[in-house]
Amino acid sequence: MMNVQIATKLLWELNELCGRDRWSRQRLQAHQAHALHSLREFTYAQSSFYRRFHKGKTNRPLNELPVLTRDVLMENFEQIMTDRSVRLSEVQTHVSRLHGDEHFRGQYWVSATSDNTGRHGLILFDDAEWTTALAACARAHQWAGMQAGIHHHMKLASVATTTPWQMTARIGATLASRYAPALRLDSNGPLDVIVQALNEQQPEMLIVCPSMGGALAQEQVAGRLRISPQLIFTRGEVLTDATRWQLEAVWGRRLFNQYAVTESGELAAECGRHAGMHLHEDLVIIEVVDEHNRPVPPGVHGDKVLVTVLYKRAQPLIRYEISDSLRLAAAPCPCGRPFRLIDNIRARSEETPYFTSTERVPVAVHPNVPHRVMEPLPVV
Repeated sequence: MMNVQIATKLLWELNELCGRDRWSRQRLQAHQAHALHSLREFTYAQSSFYRRFHKGKTNRPLNELPVLTRDVLMENFEQIMTDRSVRLSEVQTHVSRLHGDEHFRGQYWVSATSDNTGRHGLILFDDAEWTTALAACARAHQWAGMQAGIHHHMKLASVATTTPWQMTARIGATLASRYAPALRLDSNGPLDVIVQALNEQQPEMLIVCPSMGGALAQEQVAGRLRISPQLIFTRGEVLTDATRWQLEAVWGRRLFNQYAVTESGELAAECGRHAGMHLHEDLVIIEVVDEHNRPVPPGVHGDKVLVTVLYKRAQPLIRYEISDSLRLAAAPCPCGRPFRLIDNIRARSEETPYFTSTERVPVAVHPNVPHRVMEPLPVV
C-alpha cells in the first residue's frame, strides 16, 4: 500500500505542477533560468566532478557546457553524487536484490537503464525528487482527463516490464494503493495468461507499449479479450499512426501517448488536443541537437537529446545525452499550455524499429506476437 506520507506529498506537488499549466511562456522561461542557476550553484558546491568537468565555464551559458554521456556518468559515479558516502558497489548490490519498493539506505530510489550494447546506468532519486517524478506522471494522467485523489480512482492495468529495477516497475511499486487497484503484468509473459488476467480485472485504465497494444487489440477483435478501458496510455516505443488507429478503432477511445526516460521519469505527454506531446519543461530543459550538439530548429529531427533535470540534486544531470531522435513542433498546442510539443519520435534504425525509450527495453520478435517487448538486459 502506498505510504500515506508519500501520497500526501504527491497530491500537494501535483497541485503545484498543474498550476503551472496556466503560466505564460515568459514565466516558464524565467522559472527555468532561476531553477538552472540554483541547480548549478548547488552542484558546483557539492560535486567534485562538476567542478572539474565545467572548469572555466561555471559562468557560461548552458549550451556552452560539455555533454555528459552515460559512460562518463558511470566512470565518475561517486564524484557526481552530492552525497559523498554513496558507493557504486553498494548501489549495484542494492539493485541486484530489488524486488519491490525498497530504498537504498532508506534514502534513495534507484532505477537502472541499459541498452543493446550492454552498457548500464544507475539513476538515484532522493525522497523529494521521487515525489516530483511521481507527480509529473500523475500530471500527464490529468492532461488525459483523469482526476487524482482518494475519491477518484480507477482500476488500472499496466502491461509492461515487471523487472524491479526498471523505472516503470519502480513507479508502480511506489504507487501501489488500495485506492487505485492495479494489475501489473510482464509483457514478456504468455499472451493467453495476460488476456485472462485482463478479463478478470476489467481495467478502466490501460497502460501498454504500442506493440503489445496491437497484440491485445487483435485478441479483442478475436473475442478472446473482453475489456472496455476508459483511458488508454501508450509508452516505451514509437507509436505509429497505424497502431494508434488500430487501438482507437477497437476500443472506441482516443489514446494518449507518453514519453518517459529513466533519468527524469515522465518527459512528455499528450493532452486532450492530441497535437503532440507536451514536454515537462518546468522540470527539465530539453535541447534537441544534431550529432555535433548544435541545436536543430522545430520541424527537424535531431540526432539526440540533451536533458538537464532541474529538480535533481542527489545526482545532478546537466546536459545528459539521450540518443533519441525527436522533432519539436513548430506551433504551440491550442490548449494554451506553455510547454513545447514533440510531434514525432523517429526510430533509430531498421534493426531496432521501435526502440526509443531510455528505459532501454529492446524490441524483438516473439514466437507468436510480432514486436513483443523482450526481457531487458540485467544489471552487472
